[in-house]
Amino acid sequence: MIISIEKILKVKPEQIQVVTGDVGGGFGTKTFMYREYPLVLEAARRLKRPVKWIADRADHFLGDAHGRDNITTMELAVDKAGKFLALKADVVGNLGAYSSQFGPYIHYLCASMMTGVYRTPLIAVRLRAVYTNTVPVDAYRGAGRPEAAYNLERLVDFAARELGMKPEAIRRKNFIAPSSMPYKTPVGDRVYDTGDFNQHLSQALVVSEWDRFKERQKTSKKNGKLRGIGLATYIECTAWGDGEQVAVELEKDGSVSIYSGTQSNGQGHATAYAQFASQHLDLPLDKIRVIQGDTARVATGHGTGGSRSIPVGGVSTFVAAKDLAEKLKKLASNKLEANVADLEIVNGTIRVAGTDRQISFADLAKLPGATSDMTRGNGEFTPPDATYPNGTHVAEVEIDPATGVVSIERYTICDDFGIAVNPMLLAGQVHGGVAQGIGQALMEHTVYDKDGQLVSASLMDYTLPRADNLPSFHFETKNVPSTTNPLGI
Repeated sequence: MIISIEKILKVKPEQIQVVTGDVGGGFGTKTFMYREYPLVLEAARRLKRPVKWIADRADHFLGDAHGRDNITTMELAVDKAGKFLALKADVVGNLGAYSSQFGPYIHYLCASMMTGVYRTPLIAVRLRAVYTNTVPVDAYRGAGRPEAAYNLERLVDFAARELGMKPEAIRRKNFIAPSSMPYKTPVGDRVYDTGDFNQHLSQALVVSEWDRFKERQKTSKKNGKLRGIGLATYIECTAWGDGEQVAVELEKDGSVSIYSGTQSNGQGHATAYAQFASQHLDLPLDKIRVIQGDTARVATGHGTGGSRSIPVGGVSTFVAAKDLAEKLKKLASNKLEANVADLEIVNGTIRVAGTDRQISFADLAKLPGATSDMTRGNGEFTPPDATYPNGTHVAEVEIDPATGVVSIERYTICDDFGIAVNPMLLAGQVHGGVAQGIGQALMEHTVYDKDGQLVSASLMDYTLPRADNLPSFHFETKNVPSTTNPLGI
């Protein structure tokens, strides 16, 4: 944001301070350089007084970017045994009335992930973007990758029906095998580092009781309902591009502060980052605080987007905490009159292994040699490539033919996330993602009338999913550690 405002208002970066507090979920909307940001600053400059701008919900509906508006035509060539030979896709993507920040790039991301989890030798994708009367269309949770997965999985199911194959069988026949990893895809220059797609597909089918679906279908039919079951096997591209620089600093009271340029929007970074630091400093989580969202206190940062915070910012935090731990041992070695190799960190103290000679972090911070350099660990990690989370989801629904009401009876998730840092945070993230997916599939729709007027511009008209629209989720993982970051995340 500072770079953009610097160019727009022609001011120096040090003249700009950006403070971001707890703003709730963003999922793309948070990222863009909306016109109001520089305008409110220009107004303050001209008036020579503070200026506040507050957007209401109607402003958000009418002016902020919306997500996902493609028309895609796809063709799949298969042999008689169901093996994929070639794929062709024609994507027409709406940019809205004018191009927003990542608008055109989303369609490239969609094309680059058209391989999915399948070994398809030849892939051709045609991309076109069009301007329309709508608000700008930009990144929203996944940005292009969900579009690719949605279209591809529907096409694979269609092919299975045409060939008289089971949906799980056609997938297994065409999965990229673990032995083929790393696998360079035929489109988008993607290199999948790891993946065992058959593993999570098989587990999801077992847990969802896929083979007993016919019994449940008969029961639904007796009750006058229609019942269906479907699966999707996906792969996602995350955590690529810029690195992060993180500092972990020992405070005078023996606590630790983490300075990170990523931004939490409810994901639980404070907990996860504290876990990374605690692995090296052995401090309870309430003694570790995360400082973010203030350019006066955090020197650099590329923010949160594309699921990059834990695989990039978290790894940087891990490295910085390790650096601080090594510096603190050096600092303590003189005081304890011991070699660094003989020291260990235990519960916020440094002690000579096998003895009761120790010094607390708080006392360490008071030593004459406790300079800012010795009490500050630095960590930086730039990913060499993206990570590629993947998984299988199985949904089972009932439909009331009299009303058309859809009820999701079961939802099974088996994902491969490499390494789970915090299982509770992870489950919450996945539940939220599935809720958003269900909303997009069954309920949410932006409606314009024939004159171009937005008629779904309030939460009375735009149907967001609520708790009673969602099932109880079953979530588990079948993880294969990633190779593109040192923690396998």
